[in-house]
Amino acid sequence: MSTLTVSVKWQKKVFPAVEIDTAQSPYVFKCQLYDLTGVPPERQKIMVKGGLLKDDADWPKVGVKEGQRLMMMGTADEIIKAPEKGPLFAEDMPEEAQVVNVGHSAGLFNLGNTCYMNSTVQCLHSVPELKSALTNYPPSGAGNNVDQSSHQLTVATRDLFIELDKNAKPVAPMQFWMVLRKKYPQFGQLNNGAFMQQDAEECWTQLLYTLSLSLKSSSSSEEPDTVKALFGIEFVSRVHCTESGEESTERESVYSLKCHISQEVNHLHEGLKRGLKSELEKASPALGRSAIYVKDSRINDLPRYLTVQFVRFFWKRESNQKAKILRKVDYPLVLDVFDLCSDDLRKRLETPRQILRDEEGRKLGLKVDQKSSGSDTDVKMTDNEESANGNGGTSKDSSLEGKEVHLTGIYDLVAVLTHKGRSADSGHYVAWAKQENGKWIQFDDDNPIPQREEDITRLSGGGDWHMAYICMYKARLVAM
Repeated sequence: MSTLTVSVKWQKKVFPAVEIDTAQSPYVFKCQLYDLTGVPPERQKIMVKGGLLKDDADWPKVGVKEGQRLMMMGTADEIIKAPEKGPLFAEDMPEEAQVVNVGHSAGLFNLGNTCYMNSTVQCLHSVPELKSALTNYPPSGAGNNVDQSSHQLTVATRDLFIELDKNAKPVAPMQFWMVLRKKYPQFGQLNNGAFMQQDAEECWTQLLYTLSLSLKSSSSSEEPDTVKALFGIEFVSRVHCTESGEESTERESVYSLKCHISQEVNHLHEGLKRGLKSELEKASPALGRSAIYVKDSRINDLPRYLTVQFVRFFWKRESNQKAKILRKVDYPLVLDVFDLCSDDLRKRLETPRQILRDEEGRKLGLKVDQKSSGSDTDVKMTDNEESANGNGGTSKDSSLEGKEVHLTGIYDLVAVLTHKGRSADSGHYVAWAKQENGKWIQFDDDNPIPQREEDITRLSGGGDWHMAYICMYKARLVAM
């Protein structure tokens, strides 16, 4: 990657060392200056040889040299102060107050095929417990021997989340993007001098993996693995060979459930059930050769946030690229995974589920058996922020005076990441996230658009419109 270092003079200020990535368009450079000056790209007038710098200009033709000083003109976004007495308009509020007033955080500028990254960030940004863990992340790292690139990406994620929360206007995720490419070079692939579109699921997985390394705590008083507690799913699997009679038990942890799509799958639950059973070929010690084994899996521990990936992309040999399954697969606003769980986990979920049913019955005015519900239990619904403790079982909640918080196996939809197009490496990604006020916002890069909840489940596929690629559900909890 070829870069130039220049200085930029704006009003009375001089920014002495601004890097220009000549592989990117001047618009990306303007986004950098927006971070430094607050002047939106469309207002910037940057003087270069031959006139003003255009957004789509070719850097070699512009002729900017190493160490050159550039002059920029333009007015920064300013919050106009309201009169001491009089009505207070939204545009007169401080930036943080504007965020509260509009009911959602800022959008993200597309820096050139970065919608996959923007949509991933917006979905994860909707998890309050993750934001809290990042806020508490020490500047020097967690002291658990995290490599420098992982530490830098964690800090960049934290800083970007903070920027999104305190701004109502779009944010340019320049630093985060640069560190992401440094940590995972595949996101820096070029095609004809421009950065290529990437798979949002790969970005989601790599980012969570990095955060899982950085946010592990060495303190016995804290959750040792925050990301696993929030997103980790534990499977227990019975692997058996019908030919030899061999049988074994395996355990594994993942960050998402897979919904496998076929002609028989019309609903998310059907795809999840099919994904729990698979065949594999491996060496059989009893037979002395390879044999077919059947793997039956069940969920043995659940997280606070259940992530589901629709397996829509597959490698097509004829075209040598990822092709997309457009089939419509419906998904619910409320997901119950009880029948996907192991016998052990079902036993742990039975009492919390009964308490939840009783509480919902009370709200409907139904009579409840006090013996089954107990008088010292409370329901902690998903609208409230919970601490990031616990994984599939119990945890402590300081707001409930030491009562243990239990999962129920029932989850509410809080975010959807969609893809529009025919290939994973092209098209457009968008995030749809439920805000703390209960309203849904479509984050189409720098353009947040309010949406109705009933429209969210229509993103189920069947055509060229936006269709769900990743769904994130939040657990319903009860305190006992």
